[in-house]
Amino acid sequence: MACVLHNSPSIFQKMEPNKLNLTNLEQQSGSEIQTNEFDYSKRAQWLRAAVLGANDGLVSTASLMMGIGAVKQDIKAMILTGFAGLVAGACSMAIGEFVSVYSQLDIEVAQIKREKLQRRNLEGQEQESKDDEKLPNPLQAAAASALAFSLGAMVPLLAASFIREYKVRLVVVVAAVTLALGVFGWLGAILGKASPIKSTIRVLVGGWLAMAITFGLTKLIGVSGL
Repeated sequence: MACVLHNSPSIFQKMEPNKLNLTNLEQQSGSEIQTNEFDYSKRAQWLRAAVLGANDGLVSTASLMMGIGAVKQDIKAMILTGFAGLVAGACSMAIGEFVSVYSQLDIEVAQIKREKLQRRNLEGQEQESKDDEKLPNPLQAAAASALAFSLGAMVPLLAASFIREYKVRLVVVVAAVTLALGVFGWLGAILGKASPIKSTIRVLVGGWLAMAITFGLTKLIGVSGL
């Protein structure tokens, strides 16, 4: 019995590495799942930002075109107004996103520099290089924001470009914008894990209100001669 008790710790010691390996595998699997979820979350945020940018371009450009359409029936005036809104909006979105992301970049770079002072070993240097790869890119963010806005703004422009009849042109622009708003609302809800029906209704009502208010106020000012 003494021999058995004397040898039993060695048996448990041989079993411990296997348990440790299983534990390490479980921890690695858990970390991989968390990493994948984090990467998916980041991609979803980028896609949702792109959808919101396109929706902004759609609503603002369509509202401008409806506003000028309230006082001028000329197709050239409507197209030029929409194009000017596209260019101005895309530039504004790009500059705003560039400044915002550059500020975030400065904060993260300062944080990495502070952490660098606290890490002196090889593992710390490798971690620093990984942090550098995750830094936000202001130019990329600005280009993506401008592109998304431009894509949304192209919808009312293309819808009105080939229709000479004034009333038909207004109806077609509203119909095209309504369809695009429904698609953007649904995509935004899916990416944000919200109710597609409620989100789509909110986006539709918001877009309709923006166009109606712009059309009505511009018509009022045009008629009153202010």
